[in-house]
Amino acid sequence: MKINSFYPVILTKDVPRTKDFYTKHFPFEITFDAGWYVSLKAKQEFPFELALLQSDHETIPPGFRSAVQGGLILNFEVENADAEYARLQAAGLPIHLEIRSEAFGQRHFITADPDGILIDVIQVIPPSEEYAKQYLGSVV
Repeated sequence: MKINSFYPVILTKDVPRTKDFYTKHFPFEITFDAGWYVSLKAKQEFPFELALLQSDHETIPPGFRSAVQGGLILNFEVENADAEYARLQAAGLPIHLEIRSEAFGQRHFITADPDGILIDVIQVIPPSEEYAKQYLGSVV
């Protein structure tokens, strides 16, 4: 199989609110907006996409028409987690995990979007010697 594109689609009860959140706090621009479905794209060196879909829309099979609640974390890898922590905390976003460095090679914190989807903001740092042995490819 050849994959031409891959991006998460968040089922939400309030597409406009969720769209405003991601375009205000993260580097997303709107590329398509039908009200019930919105495509967002971060136009950077490495472009990435995110889509939002009204959770009760008819294109969703019956029985699955509910907003995402738990079981999903979006990872945003950044150059400076401390700067993003200060910026998002100052903007009033909830901090569910305070910023910290992990032995497995991350400095990170966790916030959430208006639907409660966790957002892990990560800066790659050198892992401990123990964890460095577990990486199969090159590390920091």
